[in-house]
Amino acid sequence: MSEREAVESLRTLGLSNYEAQVFVALQRLGRGTAQEVSEVSEVPRSQVYGAADDLAERGLVEVVEASPKAYRPVELATARAQLTERLEAETERAFDRLDSIRATERGDAGGQDVSTLRGRQPIDDRIGALVRGAEQAVVFVSPRAASTTADIAAALRSAGDAGVAVTVVTAEGTLRERFADDPVDVFVMSEDNPADFAGRALMVDDRTVLLAAETEDEPVEEEALWTGDSSIGRILAAFMRSGMESGRDRNRE
Repeated sequence: MSEREAVESLRTLGLSNYEAQVFVALQRLGRGTAQEVSEVSEVPRSQVYGAADDLAERGLVEVVEASPKAYRPVELATARAQLTERLEAETERAFDRLDSIRATERGDAGGQDVSTLRGRQPIDDRIGALVRGAEQAVVFVSPRAASTTADIAAALRSAGDAGVAVTVVTAEGTLRERFADDPVDVFVMSEDNPADFAGRALMVDDRTVLLAAETEDEPVEEEALWTGDSSIGRILAAFMRSGMESGRDRNRE
């Protein structure tokens, strides 16, 4: 890793540009005055003092009381621990604040709204949340057993226990065994049907639909769109119902 890359990484961890440059320069020097740090970095000497003092307050630099004053970086293990602890604390503080100001999500999804999601975990979380909000029926299309995460499975079981009609459509019979003791109807498509799966799908109460497909674009593994209680959702739900019934008919043949 080059010095410039190291500076960028340190900035990502919360250091200012000057602080990162001073800290990297001190790694080269071991110990240095403001003049020496300025000479091996792009930081003006007048700015080194403030940046180094800020690093000292963070516990990343020792101040050597000499004439002239000098600075010495702490051990890298100590610096790593200090930055990690600070980053975790700031992350926790930020999300605590966001949680306190976040408006309660409205039950209706607002007319014709369609939302998109990128990434497996956000999609898993949205599926779980939509299932937990079901009142009458849930149909979850899970091409592979691995498509049903532990959290989604728990949400499906909970919905079934609450009296919601829950159906899981899959190409793998292992899901039937997984829900054998639960109020979840598992429909296993015949061998000629798995290729029909474009990805995961969810229908809740015949009006909320989520459609997800895997993507080869790294690092995103999956993309999805979903719409709540809307005319769009009801149209998509009708198509899903039709497709599921068609699959059932083919299995009977």
